[in-house]
Amino acid sequence: MSHLNTESVIGVIGAGTMGAGIAQVAAKAGHPVLLFDAMDGAAQRGLDGIAKGLSRLVTKGKMSQDDVDALTGRIQVINSLQDMAPAALVVEAIVERLDIKQQVFGDLEEICGENTILASNTSSISLTAIGAKLKRPQNLVGMHFFNPAPIMKLVEVISGLDTDPAVADAIYQLSANWGKKPVHAKSTPGFIVNRVARPFYAEGMRVVQEGGADFATMDALLKQCGGFRMGPFELMDLIGHDVNYAVTSSVFEAYYYDQRFLPSLIQLELVNAGHLGRKSGKGFYNYAEGAENPAPKTADEATTPRQVTVEGDLGVAEPLVALIEQAGIEVNRTEGNGSISVGPATLMLSNGQFTTARAAATGNRNLIQFDLALDYNNAARIALAPADQAEQTAIDAATGLFQAIGKAVTLLDDIPGMAVMRTVSMLANEGFDAVNQGVCSEDSVDIAMQGGVNYPRGPIEWANAIGLSNVLTVLDNLAATYGEDRYRASPLLRRKVAGGA
Repeated sequence: MSHLNTESVIGVIGAGTMGAGIAQVAAKAGHPVLLFDAMDGAAQRGLDGIAKGLSRLVTKGKMSQDDVDALTGRIQVINSLQDMAPAALVVEAIVERLDIKQQVFGDLEEICGENTILASNTSSISLTAIGAKLKRPQNLVGMHFFNPAPIMKLVEVISGLDTDPAVADAIYQLSANWGKKPVHAKSTPGFIVNRVARPFYAEGMRVVQEGGADFATMDALLKQCGGFRMGPFELMDLIGHDVNYAVTSSVFEAYYYDQRFLPSLIQLELVNAGHLGRKSGKGFYNYAEGAENPAPKTADEATTPRQVTVEGDLGVAEPLVALIEQAGIEVNRTEGNGSISVGPATLMLSNGQFTTARAAATGNRNLIQFDLALDYNNAARIALAPADQAEQTAIDAATGLFQAIGKAVTLLDDIPGMAVMRTVSMLANEGFDAVNQGVCSEDSVDIAMQGGVNYPRGPIEWANAIGLSNVLTVLDNLAATYGEDRYRASPLLRRKVAGGA
């Protein structure tokens, strides 16, 4: 397989947002780039768009005009696919249709050299299926960039059944040379990111559907407590509900209707209504000028307690102890089961059960569960889920404690796994299952989710911080509560816990 270096000619087919972005990335790395689009004038518009975008960097002093001129000068607009002949690598970023991709790559096999690598930016179509009609399927590889390609670090390097490992390795190395964070993955539905990300949307919609919280409150919790840059509902509004629902549906169908990927009726209603999010002016939120959108639910101010008792080790929530002490509240420590007693209330980290059921099982009516946080020191908000039988004085005491350490408090209706805990546990579970099925490595899951969708922490790394046995407990409790296959734990997670991980 020919070595790809900065003198290698890179071809890009499709000059829309993704294609133009890929062309810009290759040109910035010093390659001569051939840009083609079947639509008249589209390739030139793509190049003009690159120049316009880079001019803003010049205005901000982040790039010199000479560098912009040099970069755009390396991109040549071509008017015929025949002109792709010199390319050592051709990246396709066109419409997501199997027949069209097969036709384009088949034509390229006749035009380009025998060692030319053919790469698809597809996000959903099987690389194996694309390669099935080619003479040299071993030269075909997936090179899945994320939007916007010049900024987002991740490149999923996808191997179909016939992809030559040397080809995948060459694209992996090239992507790294371009300043990207590449990961190897096997061609399976959703690859890594579009598969592992499904629970981020699905669990949020499940909580809303069951009345645990409204969408604005869920977004606030996932951001201010979970550390995600966007909540699931504003992110779906940004992506577009037609697109997001279609991806979920395609993954659901491709995995033979596995309940883990079940689409949401809430989102289907939005699609049916034409409420597609930002692009239509309305989704979960209203984007009309002057429109008022709901604020997250926040508890009223409560009295600060004078003292608490911490029983046992709080595990991932242990930083709360120092915060309580810094707030001037006396902390007594005793042996116990990992809980905080404040007034009549007993506080415990969510374990995936209804608080009501956990309270009944332990004979503690004033049990209140609190949610997982990315970083308890810096979280601006925390969710509490009181048992149905909890007294108001207990709820007030718990609320006052968290307010005293600087947290806005959201009182959730009792919902298994709460907001952040169930979301992170399901993301980690899907990551482990991708590894278990040979799609990718554990490190690749974390790199992909941080580099492709800006997660604050890799799901598998996060699960290890929580404790894999705790994550397994959450999933098993969710499965027991719902009686659904959706919450089955990955065999790999179960195996790791059994082995003492």
